[in-house]
Amino acid sequence: MLCTWLSTIAGGIAVLWFSLKLFFPYFWEDLIYFLRRKRLKARIKRRASNGILSIIDLFLQRVEKIPHKPFLIYEGKVHTYHDVDRRSNRVAQVLLQYGNLKKGDTVALLMGNGPDFIHVWFGLAKLGCVVAFLNFNVHSRSLLHCINTCGAKALVIGEDCVESIEKEFIFHLLENNVAVWLMSSSSLFQHVHTILDKLDKVPDHPVPSHLKDVTNTRNTAMYIFTSGSTGFPKAAVITHLRALSACLLFTQCGAVSQDIMYLTLPLYHISASLLGICGCIELGATCVLKKKFSASQFWNDCRKYNVTMFLYIGELCRYLCNQPCKEEDRVHKVRIALGNGIRPDVWKKFLMRFGPIKIFEFYGSTEGTVGFLNYTNKIGAVGRAGIFSKFLHSFELLKYDVWKQELMTDENGRCKKAPIGKPGLLVVQVTEDAPFSGYAGNNEASEKKLLRNVFVKGDVYFNTGDLLEMDEGGFLYFTDRVGDTFRWKGENVATVEVAEIIGMVDFVQEVNVYGVSIKNYEGRTGMAAIVLKPDQPFDGERLYKHVMDFLPSYAQPRFVRIMDVMQITATFKHQKMHLVNEGFNPEIISEPLYFMHEPAHSYIPLTSEIYKNIVSGEIRL
Repeated sequence: MLCTWLSTIAGGIAVLWFSLKLFFPYFWEDLIYFLRRKRLKARIKRRASNGILSIIDLFLQRVEKIPHKPFLIYEGKVHTYHDVDRRSNRVAQVLLQYGNLKKGDTVALLMGNGPDFIHVWFGLAKLGCVVAFLNFNVHSRSLLHCINTCGAKALVIGEDCVESIEKEFIFHLLENNVAVWLMSSSSLFQHVHTILDKLDKVPDHPVPSHLKDVTNTRNTAMYIFTSGSTGFPKAAVITHLRALSACLLFTQCGAVSQDIMYLTLPLYHISASLLGICGCIELGATCVLKKKFSASQFWNDCRKYNVTMFLYIGELCRYLCNQPCKEEDRVHKVRIALGNGIRPDVWKKFLMRFGPIKIFEFYGSTEGTVGFLNYTNKIGAVGRAGIFSKFLHSFELLKYDVWKQELMTDENGRCKKAPIGKPGLLVVQVTEDAPFSGYAGNNEASEKKLLRNVFVKGDVYFNTGDLLEMDEGGFLYFTDRVGDTFRWKGENVATVEVAEIIGMVDFVQEVNVYGVSIKNYEGRTGMAAIVLKPDQPFDGERLYKHVMDFLPSYAQPRFVRIMDVMQITATFKHQKMHLVNEGFNPEIISEPLYFMHEPAHSYIPLTSEIYKNIVSGEIRL
């Protein structure tokens, strides 16, 4: 009787297992991911009840538990959790005693990668300041906009960024009562303060603890700038809750405290700062921090420091694959790679060459309210909407007319859902649990990111501005960015800003900037269609100098197309799609085309030979 009963149970389990495998092949992965997400969410709530309400609270807990464990390794030097705590205490003391800062003030950081970025960041957090991370690639005009937008009371400039700063920029800040601090021992500017020479004059004990205390996890912790869909960079509001949630992503990938992270991405980027640095704090792990990415040094460093995981952008993995093959390519301890933007063909090449590394591709944006993680490691997917996903977030893919650049609606004006296997605009419902924090100092831009009355009257959805596609298995694939933004060299390029800069040239009458695809390159590179002023010739040298002076390298258009008349829509907007589709092929386009040729310091005529060399990869961009 017992044997019959046991055999029946065993048979039932076998049938259940087979049925799940047949009809729900990812059931167990979906369940494990769902339970892990719920457990981590509960962890944040449990910590909050114990007084852990911010990243700095979490960091200080780690300092107490593992003070002598290496936190950062930079250029061979080890900085323990205790070291970083004490150094950031000194920075906080300097800014408290000499900086006239108070709790709640916003302070902008313009610094390259290095331990001092983290010392200043954490020092300001201990003072209760909101920190704004600035992209050191952007020029003075955009920097001024960023500082004004977030209402910064002070700017801290890293020693490595001082030379690129114009005197007029500093004077403008001082005239507008924005204090300027240099992370150096001396200053070339009058009325500009320095930090390093004062560190030895202050104690390394903590500033008053009430300064760092957070009363609500939904208060602003920092601003991280994003170019968004149009215009100048926008200050995305990052709350303490958002920061604490983001630092759990490596934990969701199975990372543990014994792991060693290799971080080459710029710290002003949300991936490096929150997923990377804060991810290490969450784990109690060690981070090998690099000044910048080097494809030739990457694997040597991984072997030298016993690296087990790293953050990437798509281009990073391609650059590694483009390096000459070596016998020791698979000699390393890397087991986890987390990032976004890797192409399926690069993904396959990477695994074939460097071994069975688990690649966790994710989808997210700086200001976004949803994130997807490809926890099954399926090549090409940016995430998965499993059978439990409806309990985690509420999103939809909406039918979108790419040519008209607008949503498709029914006879009642309600949006239509994109069918399975077709691209759709990703929107996320805004709720109490998934709020949209918006952009600092830009209510208009914040409102533009919201869609109202999408399905029923009164509903609100966040517009990601991205087209995604879902297959029958529930896997999500990134298709493209809509609107005026494209991605190049791991950075978002806002065409309005680029067009505004090019429009300053005196022989340019009208300009339309867009992105064009090139074989074997991630994203799209910039191209500018220009209408010249009457009787004004095109001057490639002057345009080259102008974009070099006013635009970061990733935003500089590589191609120029001279047009007689700019085509516009019925609402007087520039038409882009036909320009994007025609690309930069001189065999197809009859109008004059030019190529940004750095050796000549000029835009030179784009010949068929140059075009073929670009497409074949002989000319690298």
